[in-house]
Amino acid sequence: MLSTAPITAFLSTTSARQAKAFYGTTLGLRLLGEDDFALVFAAQGAPVRIQNVKAVTPQPFTALGWQVTSIRRSVRALAKRGVKFERYSFMEQDEDGIWLAPGGTMVAWFKDPEEHVLSLSQAG
Repeated sequence: MLSTAPITAFLSTTSARQAKAFYGTTLGLRLLGEDDFALVFAAQGAPVRIQNVKAVTPQPFTALGWQVTSIRRSVRALAKRGVKFERYSFMEQDEDGIWLAPGGTMVAWFKDPEEHVLSLSQAG
């Protein structure tokens, strides 16, 4: 029933100013709109709606991810913009923080200002 309906991704923030700077300037997403309730950014194929809330409880798993054609180039470009990539003691990651999954996909994780876990992946 919903397989052909467009999807919207949702996240939350307590600071629209910080979210606007991070998603707009740091990540380079185009701002589609903003009001008292949310910021809406354009992402390939789906809008990302970042809702203004009083409190955020980020989850310990990936909330939003991007599939990129060159993870190394993307990681290094974001690192130059101040993004810090996560290191996890329970998995082997290379010097850029990239993990090679058993199936060959490469993944790197980072957090937004509210500590939502975000990821980049490159298919193997």
